[in-house]
Amino acid sequence: MGLSRVERVVPGTRWLRGYTAQFVVADLIAGVTVGLTVLPQGLAYATLAGLEPQYGLYSAFIGGVVYALLGGCREVTIGPTALLSLMTSRHTGYGGDSGPQLAILLCFLSGVVELLMAVLRLGALVDLISLPVTVGFTSATALIIGASQLKALLGIRGGSGSGFASTVRTVFEKIGEARVADSILGVVSIAVLLAMRKLKDIKTPADATRGRKIVGLVCWLVATARNALVVLITSFVAFYYDQRGERPFILTGTVKSGIPDFQLPPFSTVLPEGGGPNGTSPVQLGFTGMIEELGASIALVPIIAVLGNVAISKAFGGSGINPTRELVALSLSNICGSFFSSFPVTGSFSRSAVNHASGVKTPIGGIYTGALVLLALGVLTPYFQFIPKAALSAVIISAVIFMIEYEVIRPLWRCNKRELIPGAVTFVLSLIVGVELGLLAGVLTDLAFVVYRTARPLLTVSVANTSLGAQYILIRPNHSVIYFPAVEWVRNVTSKAIKQHGNIPVVFDCRLVNEFDYTAATGLQMLRKELEKKKIPLIIYGSSSEVRKLLQETLKSSLLEVSNDDELEMLLQELSTAEGGKHELREVVTPLLSPERTPPIADIELS
Repeated sequence: MGLSRVERVVPGTRWLRGYTAQFVVADLIAGVTVGLTVLPQGLAYATLAGLEPQYGLYSAFIGGVVYALLGGCREVTIGPTALLSLMTSRHTGYGGDSGPQLAILLCFLSGVVELLMAVLRLGALVDLISLPVTVGFTSATALIIGASQLKALLGIRGGSGSGFASTVRTVFEKIGEARVADSILGVVSIAVLLAMRKLKDIKTPADATRGRKIVGLVCWLVATARNALVVLITSFVAFYYDQRGERPFILTGTVKSGIPDFQLPPFSTVLPEGGGPNGTSPVQLGFTGMIEELGASIALVPIIAVLGNVAISKAFGGSGINPTRELVALSLSNICGSFFSSFPVTGSFSRSAVNHASGVKTPIGGIYTGALVLLALGVLTPYFQFIPKAALSAVIISAVIFMIEYEVIRPLWRCNKRELIPGAVTFVLSLIVGVELGLLAGVLTDLAFVVYRTARPLLTVSVANTSLGAQYILIRPNHSVIYFPAVEWVRNVTSKAIKQHGNIPVVFDCRLVNEFDYTAATGLQMLRKELEKKKIPLIIYGSSSEVRKLLQETLKSSLLEVSNDDELEMLLQELSTAEGGKHELREVVTPLLSPERTPPIADIELS
């Protein structure tokens, strides 16, 4: 049965086909479970982004609804994440209304950029970010996020540095100002969260008794809702002391209640007094000024969001996921979210894993999550003021700890040490100068290696003998393409080989080469002319039809070419018996070798 017109326009409606009561129950359970996870995380990530806590909840509900209508992977949950919150925080420190307004505009522009990427099918750009660069980037941001939460975890008041090193230095300088109650609460909360996380590893055998299955279910529920449980318990403790007139913890404070107004994203703002470039007077920023303030984040935030969302979709949805559809869903989640005061959002791996483990059947589970968030905004916000900041910091730290992917270092060290370099560059520079420049430097380092491998292809040089004893120099490229940056390299390697082994025929093995460009072919023509002056023949061995055509068009003369060992031996014999003067070059036209069998070129003596 084909798709209806509505299903083509709104792909998510196809989930309504055969949507049974069993699916409703499964999605409801999963949606509520994810909601219990996103509530404390949303509050914590808003604080990390430098915004008031309610903005985390504003960002947590609209994305799930939009993705349910447009997305293609039922496990993906859209909402605030630690990484995007950190990147947003770079623009929210001026105070007043400028912070939320810049964050909301960044959300809107991120959605627009993602939509352009979808229309132009530029999702493949994320392929330029290799795994080592991604690991270095996420590991560095995990450390930066963790360091940014140390002050709240220990109850230290006052400002902190803007970078990783300055933040850590500030914490050590003010360690004497740490509040004992907040420190104990924060450290204990982290320990409890990590212990609860291990409960999900407890497996229940299929043949277990009913009591054992109930215990296993309780362990899973506790592990899944651990963030909400810790925040709830610590809030009760803070409320208890508040009723006694005591405030041992630094609390979140008043959280604005109610659903956010539907309104256009802000296209102007005012940096308050002391927040302008001169640090003294308020500064009015129009749309252009806000664009200048957001700078590279307008491009970098969407790329990071797309990278994470596509990775999650592929992890849970497999090869059946349409990247363009995922881009559209993510872009509209951000664009629509900006109308409800959201800061940038993307797929969350931790919440998507919870969604998967909860047995979600369709993306409609995201609608139930959004409904729970709206309920919390309308009913529970008066009680959020009692949440200790140390508890929210513990939630963030216990989540980002597992973003540090140190386990990939050992296999990379064993298999390919070179790949560690881009990852190390990204990691170090992200910590020193910032995540944007760190990521850019890592990508450029990777591209530099790609260009270097193109300009300096691996060439195997050896001296070989035919069965009749004719010697020749064999040059075998180990790459499938020879492009223009490699021309001089091939000529230099050939010249060195001739100097080392004498003026004997040169055989260029093209059996592994699938593509030449015009400049490389022209360079080969220049090499042949140089060799002809020395009366050294250049023989092309086993070229494909495409390569042969290009060489024939470029060389503009007969091409010494062979397709197998017998023809090579015959040609070398003719050349060796030719009497002085310039060799009479004769084209050898033979069928290409069968791809099923690649014969040995000769008995090779490695130089």
